[in-house]
Parts: sequence; C-alpha cells; structure tokens
Amino acid sequence: MSTDAPLPRADAERRPNVVLICMDDLDYGDLACHGNPHVRTPNLDALHGESVRCTRSCSGSLCTPARSSLMTGRYPYRTRAFDTYCGRSTIDPDEITAARVLRDAGYATCLSGKWHLGDNYPSRPIDMGFDTQLMHKGGGLRQPANPGYWQERDGYFDPLLDHDGAEETFAGYCTDVFTDHALSFVERHRDEPFFVYLATNAPHGPFLVGEEWAQRYRDQGLHDELARLYGMVENVDHNVGRLRAKLEELGLAEDTILIYTSDHGGDASHFESGERFGAGLRAGKGTPYEGGVRVPYFWTWPRRFGRRGWDMDRIMGPMDVLPTLAEACEGARLPADRTIDGVSLLPLLTGATAPAAWPDRYVFLQWHRGNEPIPYRGCIAQRQDYKLVNGRELYCLAEDPGERRDRAAEHPEVVAELRAAYERWLADVSRTRPDNFAPPAVPVGTPHERPTALTRNDWRVHARDEWIDDTADGHWEVRFAKAGSTRYDVELELPPAGDDAAVTLIFGESARSARLEPGTRTHRFEGVEAAPGLGRIEAWIADADGKRSARYVRVS
Repeated sequence: MSTDAPLPRADAERRPNVVLICMDDLDYGDLACHGNPHVRTPNLDALHGESVRCTRSCSGSLCTPARSSLMTGRYPYRTRAFDTYCGRSTIDPDEITAARVLRDAGYATCLSGKWHLGDNYPSRPIDMGFDTQLMHKGGGLRQPANPGYWQERDGYFDPLLDHDGAEETFAGYCTDVFTDHALSFVERHRDEPFFVYLATNAPHGPFLVGEEWAQRYRDQGLHDELARLYGMVENVDHNVGRLRAKLEELGLAEDTILIYTSDHGGDASHFESGERFGAGLRAGKGTPYEGGVRVPYFWTWPRRFGRRGWDMDRIMGPMDVLPTLAEACEGARLPADRTIDGVSLLPLLTGATAPAAWPDRYVFLQWHRGNEPIPYRGCIAQRQDYKLVNGRELYCLAEDPGERRDRAAEHPEVVAELRAAYERWLADVSRTRPDNFAPPAVPVGTPHERPTALTRNDWRVHARDEWIDDTADGHWEVRFAKAGSTRYDVELELPPAGDDAAVTLIFGESARSARLEPGTRTHRFEGVEAAPGLGRIEAWIADADGKRSARYVRVS
C-alpha cells in the first residue's frame, strides 16, 4: 500500500473542490466496468480505472434514506427523512448538511438535479446550505410532486424545474439540463473552492431518453424498456465526461475530489426477465440484499490519492462521505452538538492506513413504509466478515457476494452478536428527538415561499399509501406562520370536474365550498382565514362520479 509523501506547502494549503455525482436507481451491474456486456460507459469506465473503488458499500435501499445519510453523515432515522413520500421524505431543518459544512468553510455550493429531502421551506437545498438549486420536486420528474405531472408533460424533455424557488422551464433533456447548470456553476466559481452535488434522476423510471441513446441497445436485441434504461445510463456517462472535461479545461481536475455513486440498486422487477445484468448480486431496490444496497463508490483526488485504480474492501455507507470531506477540506468542521454516525475514510483513500489495519465496525440499514420502524423489517446489521439480514439470515459476503448460502445455523453466536448490536442501534437512533418520526409541518405564510406549493409527495394519506390515486383521501400538515388571524388566498389544482360538481376546502379551522362548472380543473378561494399554529389543509371535489382529492395546492 502506497502512502502519500508530505505535500509541498503551496499544495497543502490548496483547498480541494468537491464534485459529488449521485445517480438514481443505478444498479451495480449497469456499468461496463462491472461486467455489463451491453451498456457503453467509457467515461465511467475511465473513472473506475483511476479511482479508489469502495467495493463493500451499503447504501440505502430507497432514495430518501440514502440521500439524507449522504448529506448529514447520520443514519436516516435521526433526520426524519427515512421514506420517500407521505411527508416522510422531508429532512428536519435542524440537520447540518454537507453543503452547510462546506459553505461555512468558504465554499460556493450548488445542487443540480434530485434532492428528495423536502420541497418546501425550510428544508429545500437553498435553505440547507446550497447557494443555488436547480431541481425537480419529490422523487422524480414523472411523480405528482411536479406540476408538470398533472399537465401531462413527459417531464424528462424540456422539464419544468424549481430554480432557486421559482418554477422555470428548461429546454433539453433533463440530465443534460442538470449538467449544464453544474458546468455553468463551475465556470462562475473557478477561482474559489466549490461543492457541486450533481444528482441525476436517471436512470429512475419511467425510462425516457432520446432515440439516439436507446436504439443501439434495441439493435442488440434487448427489449425496449431495457434499451431505454441503458440509453439513460449512457447519457449520464456522456455528461460525466463533459464535467470531467470542463475540470481539465479549467485546470481544476488535480485539485478536485470527485465522488461517483448511486442511492441504491435497480428496481428488482427488471431482473425478472433475466436480461438486465445484475453482476451476480441478489435482488434489487427496496430489499436488504446486495442488489438493493451495494452501489458504486468511486473516489478520485489526483493530487492526494497516490495509488489509483484499486479496490478498497472495508465496509462503508453514505454517512461516511461528509466526515471524509470534512477532514479533506481545510476549514470544514463537523457539528459537535450531535451524533455523527459516519467515519472519515480519508486514511484509507490516501493509503495512510492499510485496509488490514482498519478497525472493524458495525454498519446498519433499515427501510420500511409507515410512520415508525418495525424491528427487524427490511434491515441489515453487518460487520466486515458477516451480514445479518432481517435478524435471521447470515451471509459471508467475501465468500458469497450473491448471498446464496445462509450461515445462520452454522454461526449462532454471530447472529446473536449482530442482533444485539442492531437492537442497541435502533434504540439509539429512535431517541434522537422526542417525536423523531413525525414529519415536519410545512410552514405557510412565510416570506420564503410565495406561494407555498403543497404537493402529493407530502400528502398524509388517511387509509392507505395510494398517494397518486385521486380517489384516495389525505391532507397536508402545516404551520400557519403569521401572527394573529390572517387571511390567505388558496388556489387548487383539481381533477376535471364532472356534472353537479362542488369543491370543498378545509383550511385550519375554516371551511369553504363552491359549485364548479363541468371540466373545471382549478379553483381559487380568496381571503380564507387561519389562526397561527399547527393545522391541516384538505381539499376535494365531489360530483356525479364521486369524491376526488385536490392534486396541488398553492397558498399565498
């Protein structure tokens, strides 16, 4: 193992830029450098060849949990952001993100792409440490959080995005648009340290991409959906190449920490046909098996990582990214008033510490739907040599990366150890706050959002998680922020009204209703009164076809 020599003083004082690229639903097997025989990823293959590759990563098995850990260095259950919708994907505004840590150290900060940690003040990127944001709302461009969804736009082309708090349409394909924004930011801040978080929504479904990217895979005989998925991956690869070329052009590549990863594995349903290459890993997204949680983690920093193109096999998770950056970036300080669950990997990445000398540790993961975790549901407890799944199945990943042989009966003492460690961990993360799992209420009536847009992503459904279905019932939990009794204007986006239609709005303690003409899709109530404090907003239409809920609510 090579160890870096001491740096010359001028270089030691140079603070590295940071570029974090995170794809969405990328499977470990979706890259040519991981053995995929179909996909073309020349830029990522080159990056793989130059990087320290963390081969034992354990990311979140769904989007929001992984991203909250990535940003905070903490397990998702500490952050409130532990599920993907129904209000459970909004990060507590008290959390300290990587953007806050780096901005406080003098870095310019940019989010471009997918956030999925809160669409409203005070949990948006620009509230959580980013100087600028260009993002889609919710979990994806073709989900109900985005206004374009209800306008029947495809979303991926000429997307309607949130640009620093305002809705704006951008020409082009979504991944290209997000990369253009990141490149422009790098150009503007070339003479100061910067942090760019480029979080593509690709290759999350639905699989929409230009024909020029998909056709080559159809020509290989792959079915249309897989052809479009691999086309999306190749398009991201193209944009990674554009970004690296820009860093080279500006003379910034040597002094830039570039991290490439994904939030979790690919959708397991796409493996059922046997055509999507899974690199021999078991299952996929939404499961605690390796196909769901093992993701690429490529780290490059040419000036500091003396040995390039090697595999680092110590277990790690997304919570390790922030502590690593805080150690690498002079002036960056982790918050001292809270538990940071991650550890800095910098000694491993630079070669200062050999992997064999690295102390063992536990890494945990749990995912579930619902308002509180259920013990042993969808969970992992692992140490370097063994991984316990759901408290019952035990695997030795070094010998059995495909998790084919359950060794629980052979090693009951290891099962007992990991169960005990998991139970201590769950008790610890569950007591971070008194109401740890209650979603933050959305403030309305603040000057930070005009109007406040409430979307189905944060809708609290009443009976089931059918959040997209107009016939489901739900409400938004809000905090009316203005002192004293205040009047608000409320604009509703509705399913098309049928015959004999009426619309009803519940707004805190107030209730309003009105008749609607057939075909009406919007209605505005003016001067609706609400007292300050916690409350709820609920709206629906009722007509000859039954009751259907509002799709989008704007409060001003």
